[in-house]
Amino acid sequence: MVTSASSVPRLVVAAPSSGSGKTTVATGLMAALAARGLAVSPHKVGPDYIDPGYHSLATGRVGRNLDAYLCGPGLVGPLFLHGARGCDIAVVEGVMGLYDGAAGQEELASTAQVAKLLRAPVVLVVDASSQSRSVAALVHGFVTWDPEVRIGGVILNKVASDRHEALLREALESSGVPVLGVVRRAPRVGTPSRHLGLVPVAERRDDAVEAVAAMAAQVAAGCDLEALVALARRAGDLPDTEWDAAAALVPPPPPSLPVPAPALPPVPAPAAGRPGEPVVVAVAGGAAFSFSYAEHAELLAAAGAEVVVFDPLRDEELPAGTRGVVVGGGFPEVYAAELSANEPLRKAVAELALGGAPVAAECAGLLYLCRELDGLPMCGVLDAAARMTERLTLGYRDAVAVSDSVLAAAGTRMRGHEFHRTVVEPGAGGAPAWGVRTPAPRVEGFVRRGVHASYLHTHWAGEPGAARRFVERCRAS
Repeated sequence: MVTSASSVPRLVVAAPSSGSGKTTVATGLMAALAARGLAVSPHKVGPDYIDPGYHSLATGRVGRNLDAYLCGPGLVGPLFLHGARGCDIAVVEGVMGLYDGAAGQEELASTAQVAKLLRAPVVLVVDASSQSRSVAALVHGFVTWDPEVRIGGVILNKVASDRHEALLREALESSGVPVLGVVRRAPRVGTPSRHLGLVPVAERRDDAVEAVAAMAAQVAAGCDLEALVALARRAGDLPDTEWDAAAALVPPPPPSLPVPAPALPPVPAPAAGRPGEPVVVAVAGGAAFSFSYAEHAELLAAAGAEVVVFDPLRDEELPAGTRGVVVGGGFPEVYAAELSANEPLRKAVAELALGGAPVAAECAGLLYLCRELDGLPMCGVLDAAARMTERLTLGYRDAVAVSDSVLAAAGTRMRGHEFHRTVVEPGAGGAPAWGVRTPAPRVEGFVRRGVHASYLHTHWAGEPGAARRFVERCRAS
């Protein structure tokens, strides 16, 4: 067992493009290493919620995101150390192609940037299904594009035959990049997709267990696990300090004055601990609302909340003593009929919200609070109708709070991510939540009484004041 997370062996699993097999290889590698008795820390570059669910299944640990756009590059190392504490090895799955990041912002939020911030070697997963000698040119280009990115090996995916493998290995001999694995072409390993990617683990747990086991078997059979572990051990030590939820909630000191301030009487130190008993914050979960960053619950708890998960598909009441509700992302459009049929819970959420209690809703949560979704009654907290469309809205967003809310004071700047195929047609009432600057200026979301509802997914580690403010409003409600 490693004694310090700063020196934990680690690998970044990347690819030239999406669809190359990163998720299969990364998840399979995590599961194969865990099966050997290693404590594996799973991570995902970018804002994706679904892949970390499979990572959690593979390792038995919480899958965590490393997003240099949502949280800032300075938090990548600390958040990694927080997740990797006590582990023997960490595997980080990349996003898109190795050098792809936030549009128009160079390397920001790319897998390459995260690999450099983590001082971690990269394993490049290459879809070799339609090439032979050209694979050497492709790998050479990725290795030389940015000398600060250390590509330590290649895993060849979708290889057709022994002859195909021999051609690929021969082509790569002169590249100086070792082949660390060969995964043969096979039917997709039990990971069905829908309009926003893979079907989440929460919706198909038994099947997902089998799928992860199949991924592990593929990787164990085709990859040199000893060589991969040896490569991971060549990662450099990190200089960062581990992220801590309680420390993150401490407001930064005010800027220093330009001239010495006059002497003031001493201010009594605040009493130790948090004021009052923890307040119950109900967080939606289950198959319809499975999108949540682990740090959100940790920040809420550090701010003084007792976090209780409820399932809007099954539970007919909110948890006892609920003072605030958080409804994150997921697929309510898939479960619209079941959510609508749970009328007792819809009424309970509406009564709490319309009574002024704090409610924070993101994307799927926004749809759930609407008057209707695809013609089916929802909670009716917002005078708005939501419906599915064919158009995908996707991308990072720079935003500023345009209304005071339970999450932010007007003027607070935050970064978010949109990913949906729905539209919301608002009626009267409420103020906008955000002014969004990208890709074009607009206002978005709703603020009404204690409700903050928006399409933007945000990562509160990047703005921990949101959790502190939410719990304070819960305590005051």
